[in-house]
This record gives sequence, C-alpha cells and structure tokens, in this order.
Amino acid sequence: MDFSESLSPRGFNLNAWTSQSPYLLPAKNGEEPTIQFLLEVVEILTNYVRKTFDRSTKVLDFHHPHQLLEGMEGFNLELSDQPESLEQILVDCRDTLKYGVRTGHPRFFNQLSSGLDIIGLAGEWLTSTRDSEGQNVSLMEQYGFSEAAVARFLQFAKVEQKYHEPHNHSHYSIKKAGAVLGFGKENVILLKTDERGRVIPADLEAKIIDAKQKGYVPLFVNATAGTTVYGAFDPINDIADICEKYNLWLHVDGAWGGGLLMSRKHRHKLSGIERANSVTWNPHKMMGVPLQCSAILVREKGILQGCNSMCAGYLFQPDKQYDVTYDTGDKAIQCGRHVDIFKFWLMWKAKGTIGFEQHTDRCLEISEYLYNKIKNRVGYEMVFEGQPQHTNVCFWYIPPSLRGMPHGDERREKLHRVAPKIKAMMMECGTTMVGYQPQGDKVNFFRMVVSNHAVTKSDIDFLIDEIERLGHDL
Repeated sequence: MDFSESLSPRGFNLNAWTSQSPYLLPAKNGEEPTIQFLLEVVEILTNYVRKTFDRSTKVLDFHHPHQLLEGMEGFNLELSDQPESLEQILVDCRDTLKYGVRTGHPRFFNQLSSGLDIIGLAGEWLTSTRDSEGQNVSLMEQYGFSEAAVARFLQFAKVEQKYHEPHNHSHYSIKKAGAVLGFGKENVILLKTDERGRVIPADLEAKIIDAKQKGYVPLFVNATAGTTVYGAFDPINDIADICEKYNLWLHVDGAWGGGLLMSRKHRHKLSGIERANSVTWNPHKMMGVPLQCSAILVREKGILQGCNSMCAGYLFQPDKQYDVTYDTGDKAIQCGRHVDIFKFWLMWKAKGTIGFEQHTDRCLEISEYLYNKIKNRVGYEMVFEGQPQHTNVCFWYIPPSLRGMPHGDERREKLHRVAPKIKAMMMECGTTMVGYQPQGDKVNFFRMVVSNHAVTKSDIDFLIDEIERLGHDL
C-alpha cells in the first residue's frame, strides 16, 4: 500500500488495527494506526457536518435516557475496567453524534442556536490539538474576569455593606455573582422595567437614594444590552448619567446584544456603551463562534492586575525575557484555561468585519420576517407590542379550541400547557426545536431567537407550519 492509499479512510481494514489506544502515538510504531484512527474520526465528523446542513436530516433522533442506558442498538454508556478497541471507540463516536441534538441544523431554534461555523470549527480543532492554555502571552488581555470584583476593589476593601443593582430582566448570573462574590443575593437589588423589558432610569435613581438613606454603599449597576428573553436594550446613556452622578461602576452586559456593534444599521441600539466601565461580550452567541468564547473589556488599564494578582512565582516572574504585560493569568480569577480567542480570531480573518456585519444583519432580517408573518396571523398573540429590538420574537400560539374562550384563569391555565406540549412533540418528531418559557405573570410562550446564519425564510415558514400542525388539536 502506498502512502496515498494509507491516507484513504475508506481503504482502511479496521480488523487490522482493532487495538487499544495504548498503541496510538506516542507508542512505538504508533504512527500508522494514529493516522488511520484520526482520519476515520475526520470522516465521521465531515459526514456529520454535511448532514447537519441537510434539511431532510432530523434535528435529533429522540430517545429517552432509559433507552440509551439499556444499550439500545449496541450503544452502551457503561464504563469498563478494560480498554475498548479503537473500532468500538469509532462506533461510540458515531453513536454519540447520532443521538445528540444537531444544534447547527438550520431548523434548530432552541437556546444558543448559533449554527456551525466551519472556520470556527477548524480553529477549535487546532486549539485543542495544541492543548494551549491562556494564562501566559495570550492574544487577548480581557478574558474570564469578574467586573463586580473590580468595582469592589476600587471602592472599598473593608466595608461590609454591599449593594449592586441589575433589573428583573437581567441575566440570572448577576444574582449568582452577588452570591459568589460575598455580596449576598439579598443585596442584589432588582430594578423596574417597562413592558418591553427595559430598565426605568427613574427607578434606578430612586433605589440608589433609598439604599444610601438606609446606610448601604451602592457601587455597581448592571445595564443589559440585549436581554435574554425579550432582547431588550437598556437606555445606557441615561443610566450612565446616573452612575456618574453617584460615582457608581457601570457594567454593560452585552453578552447577547454586543454583536450588534458589528452592524452599522443596528449598533445605535447600544448607544452609550462607550461610557461603561466594563462590558461583557459573548461571541459564541450572536457571532456564531463555537462554544465557548467570552470576553470582558475594562476601561481602566491595570485594574484587573491590581484586583486579581496573587504573584504566583512559579508562573508569573517579572524578569522574563519578554513584555510580561501580555501574560493574562495574573489578571484573572482562573489561571489555566482554554484559548477561546483563537477560533474567533480565525473566523474574523476569514469573514472580515463586513462578514460579521452581514451575519448580524441577516439574522435580524430573518427575525423581522417572522415577526411580520405572525403579528396579525390568526392563532398568534405577541407577548409585547411592537417590533423586537433584537432577534428575540416572543409569542403565544393559540390552538383553535382556545380562540373563542374568554380571557380568565381557565384560559391561562390551558394556554400555559400549549407550548410545552408542542415542544415535546417537536422533539419526538425530530423536525425542529424552539424554546419556551414563562416570564413574570405571563404564561408559557415561545421565544424564537435567530443567530444561525444558515436559517432562511423557508425555515421560518416550516417552523410556523410545524407549530400549527402539532398544536391544531390541543
């Protein structure tokens, strides 16, 4: 067999190398089985990628957990004391992909449906192969830091009262951060929002004044650029005015909406973000970068080092032969970590800023198409009035049996069960998936979010047809 034949996965005789992984590199004579094994894995992955973009392929091949645990069709989750053959490992790889959800499928609209970017995937493979860590000489300084810890470090070290203020549409992680940082969840004060989920600045100022009168020390305000549920953008300029007036740290959570900064058409929704002390951004959301890829940008140079530095001598020597300001580990809570920036950098090189802009504009165009399609359609009610600010389209599907029913507790109770039932049938069929949830006093509704660049208007039409087909007789 010549070298070209040896690199053809389809030409492999698996029976000739059904050995255990100890026979792969760096084992002696492990080069050929290593090449064969990896090329088989690549073939499995490329077939999976090809089918992911084939709309005739199911979004998922749904099976209940107990079916998988029972070893359905030879798929076995049990772990053995003895190693399995490489042939069995390949079977396990295929089965894992077979029974998993195809989150990159153009008709997967559930949470974090950012699609499958081929360049980003290549970057992820390269990064994992190098097994790189990001604590020393990384490509981006601002990764993995706690903006609230910085605010606390700046204002006080010994004051016991801690007080910071998100709003009731902000991400749940804000309260979690309050608990982790020692503020206590009870000192995370929620602000009132309007019907679109945007913070009311007057309520922020009133709560700051009230906190001060009670002897608390307000220090941190979280504004959200693109709320998780409604996709709302807080009035950052108005909030910044209040923060400057009372000398409070302003953090903007741009995890979901920050990607709109790439769009000349939509970036005005983040007006005032340049006044923030810190900003978080998740390129793995709107930008379609493979999970995970998150950044925090801080205005004041050196503050992260001052806040988090522990001067670990075995890692962060000040007398290295290069500029140690490029070492990021002593600026973060976490030290050893995956280099998440590379795949984003590689995607940016491949797409250019204009490519990300087109991606963003396209997603908002598709969501606008959905909104216009259902806003006056029989059997649909919008959760809030007016066109969404982001790609979040929130709506109820009203089955024929409920359309003539007067508004009241009975209707609310029945409507609350509609979205979960339709979602369950979607998963059983494997045709599409979309998220649902309640919000405040609102019963379960569908929350459709578009961030996958592969989604087309025909996919939106298909989704609506499926909702109506599955929900018609409820």
